[in-house]
Amino acid sequence: MYLVISTSLNPDSRSRILAQAAADSLSKRDIEFEFMDLAEMKLPPCDGATCYGQPESIRLTETVSNARGILIASPIYNYDLSASAKNMIEISGKAWTDKVVGFLCAAGGQGSFMAPMQMANSLMLDFRSLILPRFVYATGDSFSGNQIADTDCDSRITELVTQLVTVTQALNEQASA
Repeated sequence: MYLVISTSLNPDSRSRILAQAAADSLSKRDIEFEFMDLAEMKLPPCDGATCYGQPESIRLTETVSNARGILIASPIYNYDLSASAKNMIEISGKAWTDKVVGFLCAAGGQGSFMAPMQMANSLMLDFRSLILPRFVYATGDSFSGNQIADTDCDSRITELVTQLVTVTQALNEQASA
């Protein structure tokens, strides 16, 4: 099972549009996936103690643990992924171990295209996640209302989904050999 996570809490989120497009791409391939939207969850802030026993934290951790590959869709705020994305990873922690992870990011401008790197480095170093070298970075020009208007952006989402599936399947085949 694959997992697509929308981390924006904004009801008009462009990163959620990216996440939905990735989910649609998986669906068209008849690939089993789950779509998780943090805006629909009541995740507690990570306090390093009681947050892990909360029902939504347990559900998040189990879902991440069961996923073969994960796409994180996040807005970029102040040259970084959203605080809700960081909170999600802090809560689910070791469930990210050895996962294949890709990023879909929506930002206001071109200047913060390297924003996913801090989260990528953390996932690689802390949990030995395999980070896909391709990620989607879209600015406001890529959207028209609540749809993706840029065919190049659509193509990059399809390429990211293809890479997620290809890499994950190759690793699973290698592990089975």
